[in-house]
Amino acid sequence: MAGRMINGAAALAELVRPAGDADQFGVHRVLPVVPELSSLLPGRGLRRGSTVAIATGRAAPGSGGTSLLLALLSAASRSGSWCAVVGVPALGALAAAESGIALDRLALVPNPGPDWPTVVAALIDGVDVVVTAVPGTVSASIAGRLVARARQRGSVLVPFGHWDGADVTLRVTQGRWEGLGAGRGRLRRRRVTVLARGRGAAARPREVTMWMPGITVPPAPIPPPVVGGTPAPRLAAVPDPPDASSAPRSPSRRKRTSLAPVRPA
Repeated sequence: MAGRMINGAAALAELVRPAGDADQFGVHRVLPVVPELSSLLPGRGLRRGSTVAIATGRAAPGSGGTSLLLALLSAASRSGSWCAVVGVPALGALAAAESGIALDRLALVPNPGPDWPTVVAALIDGVDVVVTAVPGTVSASIAGRLVARARQRGSVLVPFGHWDGADVTLRVTQGRWEGLGAGRGRLRRRRVTVLARGRGAAARPREVTMWMPGITVPPAPIPPPVVGGTPAPRLAAVPDPPDASSAPRSPSRRKRTSLAPVRPA
């Protein structure tokens, strides 16, 4: 089932009711994350009522913010939590599914319009994890109200962009793609370094290196590229041929020699 596309207040209200009934706030105070990201977060997961920002743009020189966002949501979604993503039209259901997110518990609001704070506040009332793109500069009053609402309702607010006052901010600082050979091949995976900074228990910077997207352990070496429908040949060691001087010659291949007469001195 594809992620739910939310358009209009009525559709938003219909979503918040079942999402709020799916899990009682406070039963699980920390939502799980993939093991590689757990070391970056206080409590080793997404603590209800907290704000975990994902830096984008110039604040994240290694790019990969969208892949990091999907990796952050995947474990919580698989465990039964509802997730909503607001204002990220480039995020598709296929990429979410490949990252392990349950599409039947995913709501997408690609274009919330100028009243995006109202949409985010409504989702916080009933959805476990609410992601919102940060449209430029956000006033301190709007940011404070959304953070306070998430804390009160037991939701996890995930600003996607610069957000002052977040409990933890995650950013990709380095990234290296793999998969290309000598002029051919496909980009298959990327090894990224994620840095976490925050306040309180997260004041000390932490760093981890992991594979993205959708791969959290270093996979096996990439097989050779396919050329013309068949795998490219591999070089293999072959034994040295026997010494020609020691091998017997067949009569038909013996070298013929002529003897010249020897003249007396």
